[in-house]
Amino acid sequence: MIRLNLTATPEWLDLAPGLRLLVSPLTTALMVSARADPAIEGLPEEAGQEDLALAMAKSVARRAVLDWEGVGDDAGNVIPVSPEGIDALLEIWPVFEAFQMQYVARGLLLDQEKNVCAPLPTGPSAGASGTAQPAKKLAKTALRG
Repeated sequence: MIRLNLTATPEWLDLAPGLRLLVSPLTTALMVSARADPAIEGLPEEAGQEDLALAMAKSVARRAVLDWEGVGDDAGNVIPVSPEGIDALLEIWPVFEAFQMQYVARGLLLDQEKNVCAPLPTGPSAGASGTAQPAKKLAKTALRG
């Protein structure tokens, strides 16, 4: 079942101890916009999946992150959200992984749900063909041999 969140209110994601991001809902418009990002379109053809994943995560985050807590400069001063800051934040491996799992993966999980096999119409074994010989036939063969 798809559960619709019709409120479309931002939510806080706790990505690491002391680090939180306020993100807008992951919508189709946000994902379409992220996919059309020049940083993604400008990737060389030989770019690997890892490069694409990082570029896509940064693109999504630049559109989704509205605020943050626990992000500062080298001197420990709180800094405002900026595209450059978001990109730098996602260069930190544990932060990238947490963002992928808590935000981006939710949209991808829904996409994967439609790729599973649907239940068969009249039960779990309807339409399936047996691969083993019936037990009576096996017994007769064993007795003869």
